[in-house]
Amino acid sequence: MTSSAFRTLVLLMAVAFVVSVVHYVDNTVNYGDFPQPEPGSGVPNPPRWLVGAAWFFFTAFGVLGLWWLAHGRTAWAAVAIAAYSGSGLVGFAHYAVPGATDMVWWRQAHVIADIICGVLLFGFALWLALRFRPSPASPGTAR
Repeated sequence: MTSSAFRTLVLLMAVAFVVSVVHYVDNTVNYGDFPQPEPGSGVPNPPRWLVGAAWFFFTAFGVLGLWWLAHGRTAWAAVAIAAYSGSGLVGFAHYAVPGATDMVWWRQAHVIADIICGVLLFGFALWLALRFRPSPASPGTAR
C-alpha cells in the first residue's frame, strides 16, 4: 500500500472518529430526543447503554484495522475496517423510524456525516481487500 493511501485512510478514520464521538455522545446523552420505533414495527430499539457501548465496540475494530494495516496484515485490516464502517452505517437505522427527518438540522448533519464516513470506510475496505488480496500463485503477497 502506498503511503498516500495509508495517509488518506488515517485522515478518513480521524474524521470518522470525531464525527462518531459527536453522534454517539448525542445519541446516548439525548437518547429520548431521537425518534423511537413504534412497538411491533420490527425496527430494533437498542437501549441507551447499548448505543454508548457500540461506539467502543466499533472503534476497537478501527484501531485494530489501522494496527494490522501498519503491520502488513492487509486482509485482516480490510475486515476490521469494514467492521468499523458499521459505526457510521448503522446511522441508516435512524431513517427507518418515522420522524427522523424532523430532527434538528445539526443532529441531521452529524447522523448523515457519520453515514457518509461509514460508506467511505466500507469502500476503502473493499478497495483494500480487492487490490491487495494474495494471488493464487504466491500466497501472502500483494498484487
